[in-house]
Amino acid sequence: MNTIITIGRQFGSGGREIGQKVAEHFGIKYYDKELLSRAAKESGFCEEMIQNHDERPTNSFLYNLVMDTYSFGYNSSSFVDMPISHKVFLAQFDTIKKIANEGPCVIVGRCADYALHDYQNCLSIFVHADEKHKIKRIMERFDDVTTEQKAIDMMNKKDKQRQSYYNYYSSKKWGRADNYDLSINSSVLGIEGSVKLITQFVEDFENR
Repeated sequence: MNTIITIGRQFGSGGREIGQKVAEHFGIKYYDKELLSRAAKESGFCEEMIQNHDERPTNSFLYNLVMDTYSFGYNSSSFVDMPISHKVFLAQFDTIKKIANEGPCVIVGRCADYALHDYQNCLSIFVHADEKHKIKRIMERFDDVTTEQKAIDMMNKKDKQRQSYYNYYSSKKWGRADNYDLSINSSVLGIEGSVKLITQFVEDFENR
């Protein structure tokens, strides 16, 4: 097994759980929030700062200016002048590449497919789902989401954040099927069926 699997996902589609199960199937490492802790450790940024910018582009000049006073770790002049959101993105990019160089793994979100686009052993997957399945999943997962409208609002907000982050930092469009090696509707196959499809896809890719 030598494949790096990146998973982009709509909020509520089960992409995170699918990624975990794929990693378990192959006995390889799984990175989601774990990537943020490592990026913080390796870049010198505090973890809270990395989390605040996680898959969220910010265009607030004032916020970037204020937060810049807390940043450290890199010292080239071009880096010093860069907005904090860019610095956090680059720190995550560096960590994603380091992780990929260590061996096969599953990485969820964070433009990992774009960061590793020149890696021949990388497969990019996108998981989406029908709205009613996403609403149901969100309401089951979050205790404070008690109405369908709350679930829809949360879903739209998160997906908008992910989309704007991905489109801002990569040269591709988030969720567009032709930007990925495989695009899956998890509401058709369910979580287990989606895992089965991905593992078969990876095995066929390995044996090509």
